[in-house]
Amino acid sequence: MYMIAIAGNSLIMAAVWANSALHEPMYLFLSMLAISEVGVSVSTLPTVMGILWFDAYRIDFAGCLAQMFFIHTFSGMESGVLLAMSYDRFVAIYNPLRYTAILTLPRIISMGLGITLKSVALMAPLPILLKQLPYCHINILSHSYCLHSDLIQLPCADTRLNSILGLAIVLATFGLDSLLIVVSYGLILYTVMGIASGEGRRKALNTCVSHICAVLIYYVPMIGVSVMHRVAKHASPVVHTLMSSIYLFVPPVLNPIIYSVKTRPIQQGIASLFSRKKGLF
Repeated sequence: MYMIAIAGNSLIMAAVWANSALHEPMYLFLSMLAISEVGVSVSTLPTVMGILWFDAYRIDFAGCLAQMFFIHTFSGMESGVLLAMSYDRFVAIYNPLRYTAILTLPRIISMGLGITLKSVALMAPLPILLKQLPYCHINILSHSYCLHSDLIQLPCADTRLNSILGLAIVLATFGLDSLLIVVSYGLILYTVMGIASGEGRRKALNTCVSHICAVLIYYVPMIGVSVMHRVAKHASPVVHTLMSSIYLFVPPVLNPIIYSVKTRPIQQGIASLFSRKKGLF
């Protein structure tokens, strides 16, 4: 799954950057999504591969904090990019004549930097606060990688501040992003309903299918993990591990497949990459 996720998203990035015809807002945002998904995959890679290949079941505390920071930072970036993509679809449907005038390259770059800085700034306090707490006994994680929800269970001290901060960050990133995505699609649906022809409505909605699939693949497992941690605390550790693995590993694997299958310009961009390679030999 790791190799599929990294290879698939790397192909998407290479196809977008190598093909000038794909230098449009929709595909630039797609390449940002691919970057964040590669980041998530690479962040989880060291510990999972260590367990599978070398039976290395230990990770030092500093390494665990670093891994937690990068996993949550790239996950936050992924959520922000999905929101930016919903805005892209809204502009394309609501105001198609000014689409390229509104979503200019400098504005897209600014949005990408804003998403990155927001995610880094929100996640940075998590490892800093955890590092200040005392750890008095053997610390065992329920997953093959480090998550904040696991680490706040380990200190032999009051972690209410960490829990409150973690909840606030979840609401400020994933909660707010998902709410704005729903609002965007409400406005898209309202706009589409105003299109006179049925064919026009179908075409407009068809441009959103890939993004809707990406949103569902990302947020549904995340909601499931959150519910499991709060409602089913005493469920089998295998269930918790499976849910967290689906949340982290499935979107990076499926999204490149969805966009490659549903988006013809991406198919053509990937095909042109391989045709160029054949021409070199």
